[in-house]
Amino acid sequence: MAVTSTALASEHAPVPVPLIVDTDTASDDCFALLLALLDPRADLRAITMVQGNVGFDQQVHNAFLTLEVAGRLGEVPVYLGAREALGGGWVGAEDVHGDGVGGQRRTNDATPEPEHAVDALVRLAAASPGEITVVAIGPLTNLALAIERDPSFVSNVRELIVMGGSLDGVGNITPAAEYNIYADPEAAAAVVGAGFARLRFVTWSPVTLRDAVFDANRVARIEATGTQRAAFFVRANQAPFDFDTAHGAAGSTHPDTLSVLAAIDPAVVVEEVPFVMTVALEGERRGATDVVPANPGDANCTAITLADGELLFETMLGILSR
Repeated sequence: MAVTSTALASEHAPVPVPLIVDTDTASDDCFALLLALLDPRADLRAITMVQGNVGFDQQVHNAFLTLEVAGRLGEVPVYLGAREALGGGWVGAEDVHGDGVGGQRRTNDATPEPEHAVDALVRLAAASPGEITVVAIGPLTNLALAIERDPSFVSNVRELIVMGGSLDGVGNITPAAEYNIYADPEAAAAVVGAGFARLRFVTWSPVTLRDAVFDANRVARIEATGTQRAAFFVRANQAPFDFDTAHGAAGSTHPDTLSVLAAIDPAVVVEEVPFVMTVALEGERRGATDVVPANPGDANCTAITLADGELLFETMLGILSR
């Protein structure tokens, strides 16, 4: 029997990467979700929500709006998790994101699953041990609670990619601390020390500030496609674009989207280095990440030190132009 070219293409198509995205959905988190929802290389199993960028109920709204924009409502479950840091309280970033979507409103009345996000993380990882990549693009509260709930969560997760921290001591909420780590340093310390076999960081500085920036020309190219998704991006991106450029960046920053792309496309990672990382828990440096280069056998994580920013942009341009 002859084998068709279609069959051959199917036979050699890459197997989608099973993903869970843990998110504090606002702006770039929404764009990262669009990538995970629409790129055929991603098999998004769940969205888990954690305290972070904007008010929790607004984050939930933003997640369902993003599912609506992606045309994936009812296909990917949303689970609600921690509304406060491990030590209590919430540190928002509404000065950066506004409401996270530029005032856009969802038209759907979808509701989250009744199961708590921490229970869902533990259950899904246990059901597919060694298969699921978790991409954590908010504070690490849910992940720390999952480790506490079931220590085998650490070995059941194939890979944990964290957007957070800094390699050179440059923060974005304090002079030394990046927001996701600062918002729950105790959770970050627990995750870093848990012993994940593959723990990878996409940091704020230097990689985001150098390789994950969409300047005005790139935003204009997205807008020029004229699609609903492009319009959603431009409006949701305006507040962080204005904030980032007012604070010295060349455009809006997209580390969350880079984190998802790193999970599904190794080509975006140009250089990755093993480190021993610790998290400062006291004083003016609370929430800062201290890193020392290490041999792979001695390291507790790796961090992307050089990424292909053009590949990141072109990938998102393709997703948003549909």
